[in-house]
Amino acid sequence: MGIVNVTPDSFSDGGHFYDHGSAIEHGLRMVNQGADILDIGGESTRPNALVIDAEEEWRRVGPVIQAVAKRTSIPISIDTSKAFVAMRAIDAGAQIVNDVTGVSDNPQMVDVVRLSGAGVCVMHMQGNPRTMQIEPMYHDVVGEILSSLTLRMEMLVASGILRERICLDPGIGFGKTHDHNMALVRAAGNFVALGVPILFGHSRKRFLLKHLEACITDEPSEADRDSATAGMACALAVANVQIVRVHAVALVRSALELFCAGIEIEATQ
Repeated sequence: MGIVNVTPDSFSDGGHFYDHGSAIEHGLRMVNQGADILDIGGESTRPNALVIDAEEEWRRVGPVIQAVAKRTSIPISIDTSKAFVAMRAIDAGAQIVNDVTGVSDNPQMVDVVRLSGAGVCVMHMQGNPRTMQIEPMYHDVVGEILSSLTLRMEMLVASGILRERICLDPGIGFGKTHDHNMALVRAAGNFVALGVPILFGHSRKRFLLKHLEACITDEPSEADRDSATAGMACALAVANVQIVRVHAVALVRSALELFCAGIEIEATQ
């Protein structure tokens, strides 16, 4: 899943693709690089990000979704927690709603997904983007998040959304410490066992930096973060995680193809 942030303030690439032309070009480039899904968003969800209204969010993403949908056949995901934006995006060609709030306490969003037949990605987050990184705590991070996502999935199914249209995301970096994030990565197979597609959004996130300290003395560059992202994607592939949400599509896809080729070679020996 390739990330298209049409924002001025996303944590990694905020402002790089803020104008519509750059965002459209970036999305189509990712398609050519082998993205299987494009995730287009107009509101940053980094810690302490500014909140924008639905009209402004749609102003940012609407023309991008419309243009990209006309020029590619791969699924487009709208990264939003607002029912109005999700509905407009689906009308414009999006087929998936990626909601970082987990469609939590939002009956309008549930209705949009149910009535449209769109897929929905439900993410776990402790708190909200303004509070999530203020001393996040769990007694059993894996067990609690598994239970939370399972309950949310059951509620959506009970509301009339087909199970096969649901994807679950443990929410790396959303109300988690470094140790919490690593525990979730190690337990990726537990989430895959839930029987629906699992998404990990670890790309360029701060928890990866600790694993670069031994070999990098300067401040890690974007390329360093992307290399770490690719390595983690390969680790997640071992657990059969189906979707990784990344900034550097070409690098991660190449790494995964080489990794899988290596596994095939080993299996034949």
